[in-house]
Amino acid sequence: MIDLLVLKDVSKSFGGLDAVAEVSLTVSAGSIVAVVGANGAGKTTLFDLITGACRPDRGRIRFRGRSVTGLRPDQTCAAGIGRTFNPVQLFGDLSTLDTVTVAALLHARDASEARGHALEMLDLMGLTRFANQPAHHLALPGRKALELARALATRPRLLLLDELLSELEAPDLEHIFKVLRAFNRRPGLTVLLAEPRLASVMALAHRVVVLDHGQVVADGDPETLTGSEERLS
Repeated sequence: MIDLLVLKDVSKSFGGLDAVAEVSLTVSAGSIVAVVGANGAGKTTLFDLITGACRPDRGRIRFRGRSVTGLRPDQTCAAGIGRTFNPVQLFGDLSTLDTVTVAALLHARDASEARGHALEMLDLMGLTRFANQPAHHLALPGRKALELARALATRPRLLLLDELLSELEAPDLEHIFKVLRAFNRRPGLTVLLAEPRLASVMALAHRVVVLDHGQVVADGDPETLTGSEERLS
């Protein structure tokens, strides 16, 4: 398989504390990879480094064969890296439809095309009936579905999901799994998700990377890493 994302010895510290320490990671195109670790393990910082929300102190990041080290978030998004956030981040008082339309404008030819693509994403996530309502009126499951719709609207090649599955009940999880698997089967979408518990990604991930205090301590398929669960507490 082709290496879509490659991190080489990437590190980031804050106030002398290593949030990410010498992380080397390769994500193959077409895979679903989970980064698992307790709160403070470095998952969100790792995503921030990949998407350009912060700069690495050391190391290199390559995406689709090109360096994205130090690029701004808008530049990494334009390059094909989409992301959800934890906690969910909404655009002020925008409607649910407008929230997704803004994201769809990235690659749309005009506002009409962006709106049409946004409507498709809302329908996919079961949010059509909320299209004209303020996004902040949605309950947590709806907000997370909106986050995914917005990220998918940017037409990413690599999709980063920061604890999107956390706090969701089984029906909502099953729907998100269905959507992600469908997109993953299409040529072009690779998924990298961060979650605190191994159990939450067992049914979805092809591979699991375990982070502990900013370092990779295990890397393999979910079944063989079940014994690493104690490292996450």
